[in-house]
Amino acid sequence: MKSEITVTVNPENIDMLTKIIEAYDNLGIVSTLDRNQGLVIIRGTEDTCPELEEILNHLPFSIELQ
Repeated sequence: MKSEITVTVNPENIDMLTKIIEAYDNLGIVSTLDRNQGLVIIRGTEDTCPELEEILNHLPFSIELQ
């Protein structure tokens, strides 16, 4: 089971993505891998990854799962 999710998001939405994940009782930690490309990794646990994926599927902006 995985505990990390890598996504690409518009760079201007990285901060908003971080705030959204933090608002969900810190289900995961968002780290930027490449700011210019909008590449981020969300580190959670095996237990929180399904919930994180559900949240990511309902964001108010588009993302691309890697």
